[in-house]
Amino acid sequence: MKKKWIVRGACLAAVCALTVTGVAAASSAGSSEDPLITYSYLNDTFKKEVLSEANGGFVLVTLSSGQTLKGEVGTEVMLRVGTASCTGSSTPGLIDTTTAGTIDNGAALTKNHLYMMTIEDRGVKAIAATVKMLVRGSYTIS
Repeated sequence: MKKKWIVRGACLAAVCALTVTGVAAASSAGSSEDPLITYSYLNDTFKKEVLSEANGGFVLVTLSSGQTLKGEVGTEVMLRVGTASCTGSSTPGLIDTTTAGTIDNGAALTKNHLYMMTIEDRGVKAIAATVKMLVRGSYTIS
C-alpha cells in the first residue's frame, strides 16, 4: 500500500514539473522584444512588402547621344530604342543574361536583351540621338 502512494506521488510530481515547464515556455514567447506574429500577417502584409522591395520595377530612362549611364553592381538594363554600347575598363563589360554570355567594352547592346552590371564602373553609352532603356537598380548619368 505504501508503494502505491510513493508511485502516485512520483507521478504527481512529474505532472507538476511538466506543467510548470510548459507554462514557463509559453510565457517567454511573444514578449515585446520577440513578438509572435500570425500566419495571415506574414502572407497578407509582410510578404507583399518584401516582394515589392526585392522586385523593384524597371524605370524608363532616356539618353541622348554621348551620354553614359553607369550602374552599381547588380543594376540591370534593357535597350528598347536606339543604339548603345558597353563601357567598361576590363573584361567582362556586361553580362548578357538573355544569352548567358558577356559583352566587352565598345560592343553594341542587342535590343530587348537583359544586361547586368556585375563589376563596378560598368555602363552603357548612347550612340543614337535618342536611346531608351529600361533600368532596374541604382545608376548615374553623365
